[in-house]
Amino acid sequence: MSDTLPVGPLVRGVAVLRVLAAGDADRAALVRATGLARATVDRVVATLDRLALVRADGREVTLAPRLMELSGAYLRGSGIPAALGPLTRRLADALDESVLVAVPDIAGARVVHRDARRRAVSLAFRVGDLLPGGRCAPGALFADSALTWADEDQLIEPGLIAVAVPVRDGAGRTSCAVSVVSHTSRHSVASLRDAVLPGLLAARGDLEAALAARRTPDAATGRAHDTSLDLKRELGPGFLQSLARGLAVLCALGADPGGGLTLTEVATATGLARATVRRSLLTLLQLGYARAYDGRFRLLPRVLELGCARLSGLGPAEVAQPHLARLVARTGESASMAVLDGADIRYVARVPTVRIMSIDITVGTRFPAYATSMGRVLLAGLAPGERPALPDGLPALTPNTVTSAAGLARIVERVAAEGHALVTEELEEGLRSLAVPVRGADGRVVAAVNVAQHAGRGTPAQMLRTLLAPLRATAALIEADLAALGHSSGTMSAVRP
Repeated sequence: MSDTLPVGPLVRGVAVLRVLAAGDADRAALVRATGLARATVDRVVATLDRLALVRADGREVTLAPRLMELSGAYLRGSGIPAALGPLTRRLADALDESVLVAVPDIAGARVVHRDARRRAVSLAFRVGDLLPGGRCAPGALFADSALTWADEDQLIEPGLIAVAVPVRDGAGRTSCAVSVVSHTSRHSVASLRDAVLPGLLAARGDLEAALAARRTPDAATGRAHDTSLDLKRELGPGFLQSLARGLAVLCALGADPGGGLTLTEVATATGLARATVRRSLLTLLQLGYARAYDGRFRLLPRVLELGCARLSGLGPAEVAQPHLARLVARTGESASMAVLDGADIRYVARVPTVRIMSIDITVGTRFPAYATSMGRVLLAGLAPGERPALPDGLPALTPNTVTSAAGLARIVERVAAEGHALVTEELEEGLRSLAVPVRGADGRVVAAVNVAQHAGRGTPAQMLRTLLAPLRATAALIEADLAALGHSSGTMSAVRP
């Protein structure tokens, strides 16, 4: 494949993404950092924006959560996080320390999974971070395959200590390293080694067995449709079709069943011509994002440099905020997201409107779930046996509040069937609210989003007619972003504002 020229737009698109991975930038900063012409940057940004991989707001450009589909292709294809995650979570619980899984990448160790413990002195490693190979315990294990464990004593950062063991494949090669990370406020490196190394060594057999039995995706069997054709017709010369196709090839490699994919299999998975796939694969090889062996292609962990560390640290509230802002701009009504917290809802994201008569609610505000639209949506998302028991005679917050347990149970069942809740002046007189559910990657309801307005602004029927469709569209966009980031009901249970 060495006689094939690289795909220039793909190279330039990756250059822009690398800059954005380090921090949000305006278009002028992208021009300076990449050395590309302003017109080229504009076309790259327009293409990435249309693919929902970045958000372009005037001159400012930010990464969008769905860019994680690129990193997810590697994480999914490697099978390592899915295989080792359950075991490392148990290790973190048993050892009461944070646990990382890292793989060799260039001259360092790339974090591909973490199970962090929440403490005042927290360890801010993120999936996608590249640790310096010569200054971290996993790097020592990758450099010397004879080692059965390694430690690090404040080589990366003052106070940071770690102990790691290798996890080897069936041929005895070190596939990854599992590292227990702590702080000198809790341990010296010697006491950490004494505390965790026996457990780590005892778990190695299970970790290696899980790695050997890991499940990886099935390769595509039916020919896909080349979606870039439709986008090119829609957007014309401003859309870089070859950039979109190159990224589609990268994502298709995430279906690697364990031994890599052939050119024909990638062409089938993307719906692209073999010649197009060939050029894209060569470009990914040159960029260091893939490798070829005996005519088969696999992604490399360097793909995680394309924003994974920044995006993997996003909380659901941060994901929702820009979508709520667009909803407010479209409807002129305030919008919020809340999660269930016991028998209450807790606001985790909010975009208010500015009016003389406004609704004064802030992030962190709590209200009883039974009297709110978001609360009823969240209760409806629970299985009947999971719903908290509500006594008869609940406090009547207004003359309109439904206070009987039987009446509320009927309302919740109706909300579950209809997929939305409308509450008029039950929480507070003059306040009307419409809410729909937000589902996590596992399909369960993890949050609710709403729009709220003063009851004097039209009727309940008008609110349903004008606001339900855009509210559902917003929830769908939030769900897509959460799915790209891998958020599920488990990760949302401790959502931060």
